[in-house]
Amino acid sequence: MGKLQQTILSEVSLAGVGVHTGNQTTMTFKPAPAGSGIRFVRVDLPGRPEVPALIGNVVETARGTTIGVPGPDGQTVKVHTVEHVLASLAALEIDNARIELDNNEPPIGDGSALPFYGKLKQAGLAEQDEPRKYFSLPQVVSVADGSIQLVANPNDCLRISFTIDFDHQVLKSQYASFEIGRETFEKELAASRTFCLARDVEQLRAQGLIKGGSLETAVVIGEKGIENKEPLRFPDEFVRHKILDLLGDLTLLGMPLRAHVISIKSGHRSNVKLVQELRKVYDDIERQKQGPVFDINAISQIMPHRYPFLLVDRILELEEGRRVVGIKNVTVNEPFFQGHFPGRPVFPGVLIIEALAQTGGFMILHSIENREQTLLFFAAIDKVRFRKPVVPGDQLRFELSMISFKRGICKMDGKAYVDGQVVCEAELTAAMVNR
Repeated sequence: MGKLQQTILSEVSLAGVGVHTGNQTTMTFKPAPAGSGIRFVRVDLPGRPEVPALIGNVVETARGTTIGVPGPDGQTVKVHTVEHVLASLAALEIDNARIELDNNEPPIGDGSALPFYGKLKQAGLAEQDEPRKYFSLPQVVSVADGSIQLVANPNDCLRISFTIDFDHQVLKSQYASFEIGRETFEKELAASRTFCLARDVEQLRAQGLIKGGSLETAVVIGEKGIENKEPLRFPDEFVRHKILDLLGDLTLLGMPLRAHVISIKSGHRSNVKLVQELRKVYDDIERQKQGPVFDINAISQIMPHRYPFLLVDRILELEEGRRVVGIKNVTVNEPFFQGHFPGRPVFPGVLIIEALAQTGGFMILHSIENREQTLLFFAAIDKVRFRKPVVPGDQLRFELSMISFKRGICKMDGKAYVDGQVVCEAELTAAMVNR
């Protein structure tokens, strides 16, 4: 039998100031039922709103990860800087916990995860009746933004490898790689502290950040060395803390991940993008277990196109009149590869646009009654960008959202992805006409 879910045995509390808001907060960890996940609870607000620690609830990533949900007054109920808490929970394999706060940010403590990890160890662990649900990554997932790169490779456990490289005479390049587990986290990662460059302090304060920051809550790096009285806890403490942060962000996937995650210079913004792509892969797999929403035969009953010009293989998601997701598997047998280009086959960009349009057209035609008497013609194509060539072996994922649909004219925002990266995007306008 596999591992069972865990919660904590007893409730524990700690108090202090939040590093960015400067607010005084008391935070209490409480046991939670199996299957409930990690939930932050704002007990200072009417109704005690809960904010589940899930990737879909991320609202900000400026120097920390903030999650939030809509409140009854229309304002977002936020919990700032959750990554150190989540990393501690992940390291101890705690699946379910209720975390009550009387303000909007966990205490920063000494800038490391030790305060949270220590309290959770003190609380003890309790096995529950439901098995842990792991996500064993079946394929490579990557995100990139300039020199920032993140790649998740299939692996039989969670390993994080990280490279930092700052243009600074004290803080230069560092690399570390750890297989994530309780013992490794406790000995090698939990004590590593958050850090910032002294030259960035005033700019961060001007942005309304680090109101609770000090030499007791972070390592400050000056031009000649660190400005703290306490020496570094590890020679490579900075890259270790980046691994800690990334572990916390990965916890927003909602289940333990089995993969080797390799980061070059990533921060919370790019970490969150990777988790979003990982979640898409997981959700697609779960949907495929239940069978596709519409296979090629069902698509052919809605769309007038036929081989070789039917360019959508499957519809994975359909929110009637609002959003659609489809895929096309690109094979070397596509007829246009004979001439585009001999020796270097590249999927024509105009056909990516056509495939996007067909996916959106499926959403439109599926929503109307007289689809047999209706055709859709292009009326406009705007804001087109091609980001990366598509080649045989790729799987194109099309995501379209309806912008407007009035008097037979529909406008959609469309993006095409390969391995989580945007390869094409456009705004498409189509007109409905009688056959």
